Amino acid sequence: MDVLELEERKRFEECVLPHIDAAFNLARWLLRSREDAEDVAQEAMLRVWTHAPKWQPLAAFKTWLTRIVVNLCLDRKRKTPLLDLDSVGEVADSAPGAREQVESAEREQMLAAAIQQLPDRQRSAILLTYSEGLSNAEVAGILETSVSAVETLLVRGKQNLRRALGGLIDEGD
Repeated sequence: MDVLELEERKRFEECVLPHIDAAFNLARWLLRSREDAEDVAQEAMLRVWTHAPKWQPLAAFKTWLTRIVVNLCLDRKRKTPLLDLDSVGEVADSAPGAREQVESAEREQMLAAAIQQLPDRQRSAILLTYSEGLSNAEVAGILETSVSAVETLLVRGKQNLRRALGGLIDEGD
């Protein structure tokens, strides 16, 4: 490897490594599969490497990487069939406080299942905003839409979640 290749690799690692866990976690949330999330995160890193010369720093690197991950996840979801949620079994816990743990796990499963049932763009807006903590402007950049469209996606997504979950979600959320 020559000096230029070493410098490029070092810059790549400095930019990407701090964000790889967030990219993986976002993909895992969107795809609900560790294996698929690993594949998407790896593909995202490859795309960053191969498309780095084309990147225009009009948006933050994290925003660009997140857009790549979201697009790869959406592409993968279009290509693969959804898993039957009835096939997921319950895990019994006999440890002290098991009832609370089971109830909490059930709520989390119900929420995850309801989020998976949302339309892709609503699900992406909800996860990017509430799981990743991105602003509406950042989400708009990633989804390549306007801030008002993101706000609409969030409102509709929360309405759909409230309908699906009944009283599980507070009206203030």
